[in-house]
Amino acid sequence: MKKTSVRKKIKYLFKRRLFTSAVIVAAGASSRFGGEISKQFFPLLDRPAIVHTMQAFEQSAVIDEIVVVCRTGEEALYEEYASHYKIRKFKKAVVGGTTRQDSVRIGVAATDSAAQYVLIHDGARPLVTPAIIRDVALAAHEHKAACAATPSRDTVKIAAETGYIKTTQPREQVWLAATPQGFYKPLYEACASFAQKDRLSVTDDAALLEHYFYRVYLVDCGKENIKLTDPIDAVIAEAILQKRNQGDTT
Repeated sequence: MKKTSVRKKIKYLFKRRLFTSAVIVAAGASSRFGGEISKQFFPLLDRPAIVHTMQAFEQSAVIDEIVVVCRTGEEALYEEYASHYKIRKFKKAVVGGTTRQDSVRIGVAATDSAAQYVLIHDGARPLVTPAIIRDVALAAHEHKAACAATPSRDTVKIAAETGYIKTTQPREQVWLAATPQGFYKPLYEACASFAQKDRLSVTDDAALLEHYFYRVYLVDCGKENIKLTDPIDAVIAEAILQKRNQGDTT
């Protein structure tokens, strides 16, 4: 058998064994972003922010399919985006729940039955790259749970209710959680099921596993993987995208 054929076969078997689905969560109200347009649809350069997000997962060799969790009535819009921008890994858009936690659970349930791993990502993080996606996915494959994060560059203070400093955290131990966050799908589903029964509410997916005593591996995703939260974030994001288009990686 020719070398090229062997490589293709190995690549196929590897991907089937580690079938990985992306769940992009875009069902939030964008209340802090302000304006008449939701942050995931805010134009960055020549396209909506969410399209940049979807394209990064489309370009990733470790992703087999893309599921978007959206708001009611937006399903067809994502199908249009997938068609127009040639996002061939797009599987479907599903309507989310009342909380982000519910939306993620719905999105994971909508992934292919063959999926063994899921990468959960905020739709409002349009600066994610195929390299970050790859690193988180491979870490999830190895450790069963992985979280993109940025090491803190600042000294972190924990405040007391009185407004005074309570403690100062060692900076080298402080990371700022981001997405994507990757998990062995049966493990995530089990924790999500227990959380639903326990009425547990968490702010991110890694915290869900932490609560049930599973370790989550941190993956440095750099400084550029920002989230669109306030209008100024869109200005920063567009500047970073322009820099990338110019080939400036400094």
